[in-house]
Amino acid sequence: MKNHLYPLKFHPILKEKIWGGTKLKTILNKHNNSPNIGESWEISDVDDDTSIVSNGELKGATLKQLLSTYQEELIGKKNFDVFGEKFPLLIKFIDAKEDLSIQLHPNDELARKRHNSFGKTEMWYVMQADEDSNLIVGFNKKITPDVYLKHLENKTLTKILNFEHANEGDTYFIEVGRVHAIGAGVMLAEIQQTSDITYRVYDWDRKDDQGNERELHNDLAIDAIDFDMDDDFKVLYSTQENQSNKMICCPYFTTNFLHLTHTIQKKNSYDSFIIYICVEGEVSINVEGFYEIIKKGETILIPAALKQFKLDSNNAKLLEVYI
Repeated sequence: MKNHLYPLKFHPILKEKIWGGTKLKTILNKHNNSPNIGESWEISDVDDDTSIVSNGELKGATLKQLLSTYQEELIGKKNFDVFGEKFPLLIKFIDAKEDLSIQLHPNDELARKRHNSFGKTEMWYVMQADEDSNLIVGFNKKITPDVYLKHLENKTLTKILNFEHANEGDTYFIEVGRVHAIGAGVMLAEIQQTSDITYRVYDWDRKDDQGNERELHNDLAIDAIDFDMDDDFKVLYSTQENQSNKMICCPYFTTNFLHLTHTIQKKNSYDSFIIYICVEGEVSINVEGFYEIIKKGETILIPAALKQFKLDSNNAKLLEVYI
């Protein structure tokens, strides 16, 4: 017999990375003794990395099991018609102690053909940034494939890349085909399609403990780069209190910014789950008598079947995500 659905929290899946640091532990309270945790996967249905419920009667169930049992009650009818028993989004926190590799992601068509996967459209919301830290997003001028390949060969790729100074609250839309990298000193929330397909094109010539460089994917990448993209990656958004302010609306997800200073009633009219990512403060969520709190660095999934709920905080900032 099925349990009644309620707001679901999940155990974070922590990932050691060559470029990772300690901010996920010290700032976001993720418990781990490793000195180089680069990612916390908050909600994931990636193969071999499926999230496990950490609260309530469904504690211990995997996201895959929830999808199999609840189907459209969990993710909404239109989402279930499109994605079936595959959760469509991957939610992460990322801490870059060192620069990440310069990389890009393929579109749906290429990813399906080459990897039997979704593409990887994503967005970044900067939660904390050290002084003088940067993000790499796109090129700093119009580039042809030939020019790009010449710079790649000469190890001068950084000369044609666009560096953006990182500040808390900055938001970037990273479409498939856009070259990008998170710079040292940046901690951010990432919302993306469920995919783990990354084409790494340059890794700063660094080596691991065994003296090996990480694999590059330049043969695959050259067909996946979109050289004709507009420079419309920086997202401007309103921060009006106690209402959902639109940040990004694309076919793969909608993300709103919500600065709460008192109790608000929310109505889910989207035929979709809603995910709340707490990026500052803490907020209580009340649904039909079920009460849950999320704090900075925590994420919660409101199933599609739950149509009305209350959010309460005297000062919290949330990212609100749905399809």
